[in-house]
Amino acid sequence: MHGLRLAFSHLRIGVMNEFQYRANLYIQLLQTFIALGTGLVGLNLVFSQTTDLGGWNKAELLAVMGVFTMTGGLIRAAIQPNMERLMEEIREGTLDYALTKPADAQLFVSVREFRLWQNTDVVVGLIVLGVALSQLGWLLDVWAVLGFLSALFMGAVMVYSFWLIVTSTAFWFVRVNEIANLFEGLYAAGRWPVDIYPNWLRYGLTFLVPVAFAVTVPASALTGRLTLQTWLGALALTVFLFVVARVVWSIGLKNYSGASA
Repeated sequence: MHGLRLAFSHLRIGVMNEFQYRANLYIQLLQTFIALGTGLVGLNLVFSQTTDLGGWNKAELLAVMGVFTMTGGLIRAAIQPNMERLMEEIREGTLDYALTKPADAQLFVSVREFRLWQNTDVVVGLIVLGVALSQLGWLLDVWAVLGFLSALFMGAVMVYSFWLIVTSTAFWFVRVNEIANLFEGLYAAGRWPVDIYPNWLRYGLTFLVPVAFAVTVPASALTGRLTLQTWLGALALTVFLFVVARVVWSIGLKNYSGASA
């Protein structure tokens, strides 16, 4: 309960800070629609030459795009800002201020930043997903919805864990921000289902950088492609990555020497 209250307090502060710069909303809307327009042009170009791509039809790929846009908004709203701030504080030796707070350090550094206007991507992604499901003639299926929500949650936890592992390496290395930039480039590959990529890239986007579980698996749940085996595999990988992230973070803290050291 203390953790939930802490997260809610920082969420409220983040929302208040964002409302001080409302012009950022219009800039974010412009960026969102440019990215969406580029994606739709690419999708139409592909399907002007073929009727399916790796077994996915146009409406199903539109659903993947919706999940990609929505998940990207969640990452940029709640995960990436906190990890970038943590990275900067480790580099400058100012993490002491967070470590002295009467709360779990990992929880505290994970909920301090919230970019409200990035959620325009979440809203637009939901709209695109709704259009795709309408084109598919999708009917409400409780199990499909539960599979989608659980897969979306597990994907978010995996992405958070990956970010924390990468960010925690800043306790030992200096130029970690370049590795973080690499994630954004790899995440862009999630605009398409990982099934269409060669095996080496598919495995990389599944087990090294969990793009597949953040985008393709949730979309698979709504398009009837998600199997119990895949869902259980996602659950196992979620637990594994979270534990590894916690261990790497704890070891990193022991090697931290801040401004007060």
